[in-house]
Amino acid sequence: MSFTVAIDGPAAAGKGTISKGVAAHFGFAHLDTGLLYRAVGRRTLDGTDPIAAAEALSAEELEQGDLRTADIAQAASKVAVIPEVRAALVDFQRAFARRSGGAVLDGRDIGTVICPEAEVKIFVTASAEVRAERRYLELSAKGTDLTRDQVLADVRERDARDAERSTAPMKPADDAVLLDTSDLSIQDALAQAVALIERKRPAAF
Repeated sequence: MSFTVAIDGPAAAGKGTISKGVAAHFGFAHLDTGLLYRAVGRRTLDGTDPIAAAEALSAEELEQGDLRTADIAQAASKVAVIPEVRAALVDFQRAFARRSGGAVLDGRDIGTVICPEAEVKIFVTASAEVRAERRYLELSAKGTDLTRDQVLADVRERDARDAERSTAPMKPADDAVLLDTSDLSIQDALAQAVALIERKRPAAF
């Protein structure tokens, strides 16, 4: 029996942390679909054609530990606007979503394109300023030499590119529940997500 939770939203809104927490709470499998694009983006930095990289992507590449860098994030956002790249990764995501036992997928087009029939859809958001500060602190802890203004500019650039792309633009599904984390602790945001899923979860889960 399958049960799919689709969690979308912009960078640093908290969707990844919430998704992991939800998956752990319910015992569902979790897929950070952004890692697919990051893995493809990483290959392009080595000179690989993005479409070829997407078509040849292996699950092992998602385990590489350097996929969270700023350079790879930018590369991922750029390859994500290529329709052929997105098409190559759709089947992987849909198969994961319908696996037995429940699945949580987070990304930018899960509820609208990848899993429009998902039983639960949540769009996690926060102000650009709040998200930039979170990302700045995260990058600073890793020793990255970027200013707050640079990180905010990067967040806004990614938002525009993700929302304005012609294929699968980032937007809430019509039936998604909006979860604004600007003024929420991660514990409170996770509690709200869990409560929402509990209301829609079949007794079998």
